[in-house]
Amino acid sequence: MYLTRFRINLQRIGARKLLSSPQVLHASVMSSFAELPDWTDGPRVLWRLDRDSKSRTHLCIVSPYKPDLTHLVEQAGWPTTARWETYDYGPFLDRLGTGDQWAFRLTANPVHSVRNKDGVPTKATAHIGPRNQARWLLQRQESTGFKIARRPTATDLEDGSDEHQLIVHSRRELAFKKKGMQKPVTLVTVTYDGLLEVTDPEVFRRALTHGIGKAKAYGCGLMTLAKA
Repeated sequence: MYLTRFRINLQRIGARKLLSSPQVLHASVMSSFAELPDWTDGPRVLWRLDRDSKSRTHLCIVSPYKPDLTHLVEQAGWPTTARWETYDYGPFLDRLGTGDQWAFRLTANPVHSVRNKDGVPTKATAHIGPRNQARWLLQRQESTGFKIARRPTATDLEDGSDEHQLIVHSRRELAFKKKGMQKPVTLVTVTYDGLLEVTDPEVFRRALTHGIGKAKAYGCGLMTLAKA
């Protein structure tokens, strides 16, 4: 497995085109590989856009093969002065152990199934509001091999708010056309930052390499870790 980071040059027209549609960016990411993995049960290509406090935008990719981002550099980077960074992700994944604590970031598509009328199929509907969106992730802790750390008691907090070390931010509503479909695809995405503890390393490694939740082709599902 490999972890890749590429900074996007926001001043270039090509970058604006890429960022305008998850469908376009997905196609560009996938064209970085000479061969694609079998997604039947194996690791898949995951990607995410990160924006930092200095208004810099990075494309993060986790993949079974090394990507070649030459086309992205030419279209949306700095061809003569900056390229991309790729790291061997396998040794890091292998070292994950029970009880390890990590700061994490995840962009996801938090949805739930809703049936509007009796007898009709359920429909995937976006969670609205930070508390419902946070609950979506908390409900997936056990099955994903981690638990989110708890905060001090409410009386110790200035705002007396949530009990978990979890922040939900950067809500985005995306609408884009997909080839062969008349109606646009619509997605709601949010980004989670927080602190977690590994409870099942094997299950957690699978989540890091297979993704969490839906809409993985459109920049959702990739969780990355940093020192707590």
